[in-house]
Amino acid sequence: MVTIVTGTTNKPTASESIKDFFQKYAEIEGYLYIGYPIIGTVDGAYPIDALLISPTMGIVAFNLIEGKNYDGYENDQDDCANKIEAKLKGYKQLVNRRTLCVNIFVVTFAPGLARCPQHDEDYPLCTNEKELEEALKQCKWEDNSNYSKVVSVLQAISTIRKGKKKREIVNPQSRGAKIRQLEDSIANLDNQQSRAVIETVDGVQRIRGLAGSGKTIVLALKAAYLHAQHPEWKIAVTFNTRSLKGQFRQLINTFYIEQTSDEPDWDNINIIHAWGAPGGGERKGLYYTFCEANNVEYCDFMTARDKYGRNDPFGEVCEKALREALSTEPLYDVILVDEAQDFSPAFLRLCYEMLNEPKRLVYAYDELQNLRIQSLPSPEIIFGAGTDGTPRVKFAPYEDGRPQQDIILEKCYRNSRPALVTAHALGFGIYRKPDTHGKSGLVQMFDQSSLWSDIGYEVAEGRLEDGHRVVLQRTPASSPEFLEKHSNIDDLIVFKSFKTQEDQDRWVANEIKKNLVNDELRPDDIIVINPNPLTTKKIVAPIRALLFQEGIASHTAGVDTAPDVFFASDNDSVAFTGIYRAKGNEAAMVYVVNAQVCFDSAFDLAKLRNQLFTAITRSKAWVRVLGVGESMDGLISEYEQVKAHNFTLDFTYPTQSQRDHMNVVNRDMSEAEKARIRSGQNNMAGLIADLESGQIFLEDLGEEQVDKLRKLLDKKQG
Repeated sequence: MVTIVTGTTNKPTASESIKDFFQKYAEIEGYLYIGYPIIGTVDGAYPIDALLISPTMGIVAFNLIEGKNYDGYENDQDDCANKIEAKLKGYKQLVNRRTLCVNIFVVTFAPGLARCPQHDEDYPLCTNEKELEEALKQCKWEDNSNYSKVVSVLQAISTIRKGKKKREIVNPQSRGAKIRQLEDSIANLDNQQSRAVIETVDGVQRIRGLAGSGKTIVLALKAAYLHAQHPEWKIAVTFNTRSLKGQFRQLINTFYIEQTSDEPDWDNINIIHAWGAPGGGERKGLYYTFCEANNVEYCDFMTARDKYGRNDPFGEVCEKALREALSTEPLYDVILVDEAQDFSPAFLRLCYEMLNEPKRLVYAYDELQNLRIQSLPSPEIIFGAGTDGTPRVKFAPYEDGRPQQDIILEKCYRNSRPALVTAHALGFGIYRKPDTHGKSGLVQMFDQSSLWSDIGYEVAEGRLEDGHRVVLQRTPASSPEFLEKHSNIDDLIVFKSFKTQEDQDRWVANEIKKNLVNDELRPDDIIVINPNPLTTKKIVAPIRALLFQEGIASHTAGVDTAPDVFFASDNDSVAFTGIYRAKGNEAAMVYVVNAQVCFDSAFDLAKLRNQLFTAITRSKAWVRVLGVGESMDGLISEYEQVKAHNFTLDFTYPTQSQRDHMNVVNRDMSEAEKARIRSGQNNMAGLIADLESGQIFLEDLGEEQVDKLRKLLDKKQG
């Protein structure tokens, strides 16, 4: 059976006809790509209309004719064959001396013609399925021993995962040598990622995946692919973390040149922050652009925070802008949103309104990197209903030959299995000791238990159901073993507690010096993350001072660099960062300092645990989780449990009522809410003390008041 991957095309009728043909003929095996690959030539991008890779036929390229004009189709076939051969000969694994190890055939398919005109047999021209079937019988590939190599080359959308520059390695056992080998191993995108890049929906598409599953790369490559296919389209790429801007530009530029041998037209690709501000140029954001285009009052961050509080000021101003826009002005043909978990539904609706029909919106997110706590609802809820009451956006079930609307990237190419399971265990509080009154130490949990399977876990023991014990483990398919085989467990992950912050700072500075001097790591292989974004500049200053004394350059991302820059442009400086700027970035060696602040809190515990999860998952190879005092000892105790359970998650799945309780207790709160709760706690404590001491009596409170309190308590316990 043929697996069909549907990209974008300007020949929709012929493309549908050829997809229908291959869906009927189950005896044909292989992959059929519509609108892929794109081949770079001296004349610019050359898109292939459709391409079949088959173990019995080799490569069959289809030149599709949408109407009835087939003049010059023979020259088009020659051109197509020559360009594909030239591209494939660039891969040594597909060439034996000077001969390509796969047969290439070209077939022209013109379903709009009523009958097939006379033509040269060497240049097959088909107008219906019967003629197409006969033409394909002539395509034969006897020695198909290189089939898997051909598939790998054509599915490898890009090699941009490789390192930024060549590493100079002296010691083959050094960390530098190990990270070079890792980068080479993960250089090619896997099949699911390639589908996410190519498959294009005329509507809304959602991409979900773990940290390290390649969501940012997929979005960048998708933007470049769509730009190559439709250079006239206006495309926006947006995000929450400002330091992603440079990364997106580099990824899109590299991929576009790699595929087309040409530079992108940056007038038609807009890499733009979500919020933005007046001033034009780099300061503009999508929200600001919406306000400007629709004559709506713009609200900056400080004003929004003062008016709406810290909880979700951006969501509130987006809601306000949508309400006040009398009619919305479409500005883009495609909008791609990274880090969608950090946005409220209102921002996604705002993006939706900025699109021309058919509203091509792609949003990617990871539930566990949500630093806002509130998770994104279903698309039916996000985008609401039309005038007839039906959902404006509804994901259709997957059908073969149709592009997927909901794509899950379950394979993690950044974090090793031990690091990822550790991050999940700490993020959810799997092995956290329960508080005095609780039966479970869990901090948060997916409402839909099936999400665990979606992100690459399988049930090793028990049942993945409410109220039942379950043991979840990752598989070699979702967590490739090579990510953890390069080093032993106690080197992959280190948890360490210090008596004072000064002790921690000295240790970190000394380890970074070893990394650079002995381990053959580069400065851009190292990130130091402080979970609390508000204290980062002050907290990391002593470590940076110690490095300065050793002649080691460092910078605090967004403070010593432009807001849109994370790594130094020359890559010779160690990056220090708070958690928000760390998102979307990665490094071989990650130091998480002052991790004790994420252990426990009277408020915002789920948010703090998510910060720790996000920090740990920045690591491509090694991670050091460091902190001070008893709280850090508590985190170490949890990690030891993860290790004792052989990096599995062993817990009782909470019931709906338990999950509701967790959501209330650990919710993200504004300062006003926290003050109100503290006041209530103090008042309650004073009331209890007065009742116990006999200074006031229960009868003094009034029967109605006591009855209301009793009913509330009974309801909560029930």
